[in-house]
Amino acid sequence: MRVIAGEFKGRALAAVPGKGTRPTTDKVKESIFSMIGPYFSGGVALDLYAGTGGLGIEALSRGVERVIFVDADAKAVSVVKGNLEKVQATEKAEVYRNDAARALKALTKRDVKFSVVFLDPPYAYQKIAAEMAILQDTGLLADGCWIVAEHDTEFKLGEQIADCVLQKQATYGDTTISIYRYEPKGEAQE
Repeated sequence: MRVIAGEFKGRALAAVPGKGTRPTTDKVKESIFSMIGPYFSGGVALDLYAGTGGLGIEALSRGVERVIFVDADAKAVSVVKGNLEKVQATEKAEVYRNDAARALKALTKRDVKFSVVFLDPPYAYQKIAAEMAILQDTGLLADGCWIVAEHDTEFKLGEQIADCVLQKQATYGDTTISIYRYEPKGEAQE
């Protein structure tokens, strides 16, 4: 597993030990960023089920200004911190050990609006639509925010979740990537 492009291109990232975390493959990561970027000029990202931190670190490498990483697993949080040290990006990141629901509740108390959100929960825990609704209802999404949902191919998400509109979808074996764009009040975004 490595950083695909940008400032940290080619740097290897550690995986979380054990079978509890399913890292996003380089092929899928490359596909995600070709669909939503491939590069960014600033903005804040949320990696809600961080695992190794690979998606958030890739976003930092490609120009996102800051990333908030959240994972409930202590081993994953430790790996994210180690990977951030490897790419020398600790000052551009916040890493929290928390479950997704509590993290979202805590984030609503801050003055933050995300331009990119990565939702890659364990396949047995599929509350993506509910979490997207919370992100919208609590004002955590900037207009035009990209929401990247990685989920089991058997799990179906709607064409629209409130003001988040499905833009692209790609399937890789048992993994599907659903890319949404936050378009408040149904206004089309460029």
